[in-house]
Amino acid sequence: MNYNDTITLPNSLTFLRILLTPIFLFLFISDSSIDKQISLAVFIVAALTDWYDGWAARKFGNVSRFGMFMDPLADKILSSTALIAFAYLNLIDLWMVIIIIIRDITITLLRSIAELKNQTIITTYLAKAKTTIQYLVIYYILVLYVAKTLPYVRKDFPEFYAYLDYLLHPQVLFGMMLLVTILTVWTGVAYIYHNRKFIYGLFNYGK
Repeated sequence: MNYNDTITLPNSLTFLRILLTPIFLFLFISDSSIDKQISLAVFIVAALTDWYDGWAARKFGNVSRFGMFMDPLADKILSSTALIAFAYLNLIDLWMVIIIIIRDITITLLRSIAELKNQTIITTYLAKAKTTIQYLVIYYILVLYVAKTLPYVRKDFPEFYAYLDYLLHPQVLFGMMLLVTILTVWTGVAYIYHNRKFIYGLFNYGK
């Protein structure tokens, strides 16, 4: 691997996203309300690097094999860390998080390996919808949970503050995460089925 091909703007942004992930986790699970508020900004910046590194790679022709492998993996590391943080704070169930992480990391690795081998992984609109819904749920929980830590919200908007308790009610979050988990399992099975020849080839390579 050429060093100059690795240290590019898009790949640097991918590295930045990975570095920001533990910072987000530390701040979000902190007991300090200020830290939690900063964690939201850190997460947004990290998420923006996911969009910008892809744009920069296409714009400046900096698409690399390393970037094709690391960019989606860094994305899943960030989203998985957010889910782990939510479970740590007892906002969502851990068993759902485990299922989602195992599926996401596995499929991401398969897609990255396929790209490195110049092969195409078959995906579905439902899988894309699952990813969108999952991120919407993450932002929903993150933004509303952080909003509850803002002093002026409790002081100046007591009705809205009380409504936040309803929006973050365990049953509401359970329903959202259950939908994501069902879509996760469904699309994971579909991925394996539609790409079974490629997967079979990986496990039988060289035999």
